[in-house]
Amino acid sequence: MIHTYKISGMHCASCVGRVQQALEGVEGVKKAIVSLTPPEAVVNMSHHLDTATLNRAVATTGAYSLTNEVAVINTMSATHEVSKPPVSQDEATTALSATTYKPLLLILVYLLGITVLAEVRSGGFNWMRAMSTFMAGFFLTFSFFKLLDIPGFASTYRMYDIVAKAMPGYGFVYPFIELALGIAYLSGWNPWITNAATLVVMGVSLIGVIQSVVNKRQIQCACLGAVFNLPMSTVTIFEDSLMMGMAGIMLWVM
Repeated sequence: MIHTYKISGMHCASCVGRVQQALEGVEGVKKAIVSLTPPEAVVNMSHHLDTATLNRAVATTGAYSLTNEVAVINTMSATHEVSKPPVSQDEATTALSATTYKPLLLILVYLLGITVLAEVRSGGFNWMRAMSTFMAGFFLTFSFFKLLDIPGFASTYRMYDIVAKAMPGYGFVYPFIELALGIAYLSGWNPWITNAATLVVMGVSLIGVIQSVVNKRQIQCACLGAVFNLPMSTVTIFEDSLMMGMAGIMLWVM
């Protein structure tokens, strides 16, 4: 069953991470997705857990509280009204995933659309130029969301990135690295250095992402900064691998 709760006391991405970890540490909780805007927690349970139990768990990590359960999806009940057919666990999880990754999917669709339109306007389709345009848009867009809350991004990024763990200051610099790469791709500055830097930066980032996914760590992905609460998953692996693949292709063609 999936329950949705309102949460008070959260102010940043670090709060989101602490609350999510606390909820997922409660026995009987399969998965928890916590968001800052709106301040809610979607909790997938193997059996019913009362609000007080969950509230005690989040209270141990800070001045947070769960109140006002706003929705319930019961996937275990054996009796349902004819007009409301039962929702399977897979259907509930799929719906949750679709909602969670909607911002990321929309951004990728927009970037693909802009890339295709730019090629159409040029009078032909050049794959090298198209990849460069897409990567410019990718880095500029993703750096924008990170720059909205640099401390929040750095705090979340440090939870899984191997460099940020060793050097916390790297999380504060990383948004500007993406910004610089976006400008480099857009301006066409030294393609060899730009693509080589992309391979290194995204490759290092991918190591931490793979480790988190393999170890099944339920943490927030910082790809869109602290604005959206996206869980770490194979989607993040695909995202980093895609950028590395395009950079590698362009280097190979050179």
